[in-house]
Parts: sequence; C-alpha cells; structure tokens
Amino acid sequence: MNVLVIGAGGYLGSSIVERFLIGNHEVRGLVRNAAAAQRLRNLGAMPINGDLTALESLLPAILEADAVIYAAQLMLEPEKKTVSTILDALEGTGKTFVFTSGTGVLSQRTDGEWSEDTFAEDDHFVPSKYIGARRDTEDLVRQATNRGIRTMVVRPSMIWGRGGCPMIDGLYRSAAATDAVCYIGRGLNLYSNVHVDDVAELFHLAVEKGSAGALYHAVSGETNFRTLAEGVARVLDVPTRSVDLGEAITFWDKFTALIAFSVCSRSRAVRSRRELGWRPHPDRLDILDDVDHPNYVG
Repeated sequence: MNVLVIGAGGYLGSSIVERFLIGNHEVRGLVRNAAAAQRLRNLGAMPINGDLTALESLLPAILEADAVIYAAQLMLEPEKKTVSTILDALEGTGKTFVFTSGTGVLSQRTDGEWSEDTFAEDDHFVPSKYIGARRDTEDLVRQATNRGIRTMVVRPSMIWGRGGCPMIDGLYRSAAATDAVCYIGRGLNLYSNVHVDDVAELFHLAVEKGSAGALYHAVSGETNFRTLAEGVARVLDVPTRSVDLGEAITFWDKFTALIAFSVCSRSRAVRSRRELGWRPHPDRLDILDDVDHPNYVG
C-alpha cells in the first residue's frame, strides 16, 4: 500500500512512518525542512518537501496515495480548513484518510483535582471550552464516509516515549524557571497516557482493518501530574511545588497552563481493543520510565 503521512517529521508522525515501513508499505512523508527529509530517507521513506499553507501543490501527492494519515499540528480553524480541502480532493475515490485528534477535546478543567469521568470512543461528553472545537473536525472526517472516502479518527491520550512527551518537557521547564517541579493545585488531575509506538500501532491497525467512520482511542495508563512532577524532581534532585493557575501562566504560557496542566482528561480504548485487537505492549505501560530520558535531562 502507498501511504502518505502528513506531519512525518513530527514526534508522532515519524513513529507512524516507522511502523508502516515495518509493515512493508511504501511510505512517503510530508516534511518542512531538509533535516526532517534526511531523517525520513535514513528510515527508508520518501520525503515530500512542502507546507500545508500551500496545500494545492500537495494535492497530487495526496491523490497518489492509497491511504493518507494526517498527523500534523495546526491551530484549530486552519486545521479544519486544511482537512476539509483534503476531503474535497479525496471525494469519491474510496481511499483511506485517518485524522489525528486528541483526548484534549474531552478534557475538563479541574485546577488540579481528579475527575471520576472517563470516556470511551463514542460516549457522550461536553467538549472542552478551549479545544473542543476540534470535535467539529472529527465529525467532518467521520461523516465523509458518505462522500466515498474511507475515513477514520484516531484520538490518542497523552503521548510519551522516546523522550518526546510535551508535558514531561513542560515539567522540566517549570524547574528551570522556578527551581522546583511544579503542578497545579493538588496535582491529582491527569491525562490518560500511551506510548508513542503503541499509537503508531493503532494507526497501522486502523488502516489495515478499521471501519469507515470509526473513532479509535489509544490509552494504556494513568499517572497524575503530581506523581509525574515527583518523578522529574527525583531526576533533577529538586523539590516539587504546588502553584495556582496565575503563577503557572508566568513560566508556562496561558495555553499550556490551561490545556495541559489544569485539566483532567481520562479515557478508555474500548473500541480499539474490541474491534481492532489493539493492545499496548506490556513493556510500554509506565510513563515514569520516560522521565529520565536524555532528551529531557539534556
């Protein structure tokens, strides 16, 4: 199968490229710079240099692919417009398009408190005030099955592994700014989490045997932010400290403080496990294994 990964130079995208290469697919990846292009060549994939801001020039490559995986990161409205343009191009082709969302859409602001609410793929939820609009893009993709496209949405929880977790990196940044690893409130809030290689495996399964119009979660564990902060603090040999949102904004930015560290987002991968047989690898279940990775420490 000819697979095109949009966002192939990124943290998740590069892992997806690797997984499809292992599956003996022909893989091309959209990248934005020469360094990312060389990394793809080293893996055995074919880079396509381009930018989603010039999407029209990329449509021929999109139409040549049997499956297109969208793993790029854009702001919400540009993302929706970009995805809409891709769907227009693929209409009636019967080809596969998989959109990467995230469980931030179902997050609840708790200011450091735990929430008992946890959501499987098609459970009802009140979309996040801050990034819940991505639900509109999810719906756009899933409904495109009525337009002759085999579409799916993958909604990963907090991704970690290989020293690339943005939230673990954020904890390190809090220590650099304050000499303590910080969490908001009591730090009992959390994002359910999953290793990046297990997310890539879910994409592979979805393309190979997923149902048109389906939504799939990727979840393998839960660890609250205070416990993560304590893990980073042990690596750095510094204390931890509780802060309120106002102070958190001074060393993180407002978006990070609100969307990453002040919310609780718990999810379950019921459909992924039942329908695709997806299972996270037993050696990739504990996010604390990642906190001392050299990418963060260095």
